[in-house]
Amino acid sequence: MEEIFHISRPNATINYICPMQHLVESISALYKKWKGEEPLSVDMLPQSGSERRYFRLHGKTNSVIGTYGANIPENITFIYFSRHFKQRKLAVPEILAISDDEQFYLQEDFGEVSLLNHLEQKGFTNEVYALFKKSLESLATLQVKGDEGLDYRNCLTNQEFGKQAIMADLLYFKYYFLDALRKPYDKQKLIDDFEALSNYLTHTEYKYFMFRDFQSRNIMIRDGEPNFIDYQGGMKGAPQYDVASMLWQARANLPDEWKTNLLEDYINRFEELIGKSVDRNIFRSQYNGYVLIRLLQVLGAYGFRGLFERKAQFLTSIPLALRNLKEFFYNQSVGIAVPEFKKVLDICVAEEVVQKFSPTQATEETPLVVKVCSFSYRKEIPQDNSGNGGGFLFDCRGILNPGRIESMKTQTGRDKEVKDYLEQQTQMPEFLNSVFDIVDITVEEYIKRGFESLLVGFGCTGGQHRSVYAADAMARHLKNKFKVKVELKHLVQEEKNWINTGK
Repeated sequence: MEEIFHISRPNATINYICPMQHLVESISALYKKWKGEEPLSVDMLPQSGSERRYFRLHGKTNSVIGTYGANIPENITFIYFSRHFKQRKLAVPEILAISDDEQFYLQEDFGEVSLLNHLEQKGFTNEVYALFKKSLESLATLQVKGDEGLDYRNCLTNQEFGKQAIMADLLYFKYYFLDALRKPYDKQKLIDDFEALSNYLTHTEYKYFMFRDFQSRNIMIRDGEPNFIDYQGGMKGAPQYDVASMLWQARANLPDEWKTNLLEDYINRFEELIGKSVDRNIFRSQYNGYVLIRLLQVLGAYGFRGLFERKAQFLTSIPLALRNLKEFFYNQSVGIAVPEFKKVLDICVAEEVVQKFSPTQATEETPLVVKVCSFSYRKEIPQDNSGNGGGFLFDCRGILNPGRIESMKTQTGRDKEVKDYLEQQTQMPEFLNSVFDIVDITVEEYIKRGFESLLVGFGCTGGQHRSVYAADAMARHLKNKFKVKVELKHLVQEEKNWINTGK
């Protein structure tokens, strides 16, 4: 194991919103202290649901992952878990270096290919099933072996996933999804049912390390072996919860036969590790209860990220999560009577609600073509020549201009440094969310009514940075959400005809 270095920096306290350049410099300084040389390059990785920032730092022979997190207790928890699990030769990354303020750390790089990537690329094949099986068997090993000697006082929140944590997940669903539907239900009876269900699930015979967010995106495949990341939310709890999280992940959408067989594969390995047989009927019944808890927690997360933070990618995941819940709800039993809870779930999985979150999508026969462009206000403003006129023109000049920064003057809104700047240091994300809301209304209606053309333009001072980035984002958003035909052109950057990006 390589020696772990700590680095002191003059400005030890960093606010959550930091200039990205400062983050890159800080993580590079930590790398240099650990390795004795500067990284050859630093890539900023896409941000997921958390507020952490990840970087891939490339050296002469290999790469490492750098992490910045303003939530220091969360960082400390992840580092503690990682060291504990690594000592037991479990499939987690090695922690290589930590900054003195504990906001930055370096960890082993497991590569870019997750189990979800394998599933999306290869489908429901025997090869992918084998990877899921191996991942669940490794999970059981992590849960049982990782639990040995683990001091749960180091957990980020609760030390145990008991009644309080279960109630928190159920209330998360209630406040951020159910209540947003504005449908009538008996609030007190629902809370009573929440209490009954959480009491039932708390009394489980088996409690080991619970990963808490065990899904195929957090399983990296390297040399055919699964490796685990993002377990900082772990605590002691029922092992069934993690299995439920993986097998019922909405995006994976595993076949029922896979879910059934993989659960049996997991139980077989779990029995080997604990050295005794389990009552499979009770185990499955409680597993079903945790499937329900996990499905509702995910809906709460989608509601919070989508309905409250207005992040489009989470909104588009809601219909799939609802169909997942409906499939489970009508085919499985949780082993306890919760009548008001059942009424609420009936409301959630009603086709009316599913359709509310399911955008109208174009087909091959849909005539609508959305022309998206970027332009400069110093030059000619684009016109809709389709014969209808109209459309939308959005002014991006209220967003901070990356063109005023020397290193980005000659770049465009398609260059990585410019994109990082706009996403992390300006109000471009908020601006675009509002623009999406406006344009979406028209696009949906135009699809329904058979209209043929719509113009959406973005202008800035030079037509080089902000408008280019915004036009690209709009084209991507419309294709992903509505599957509509989009024609994209950057008027200043291109001196050619429309580029047909297709569907």
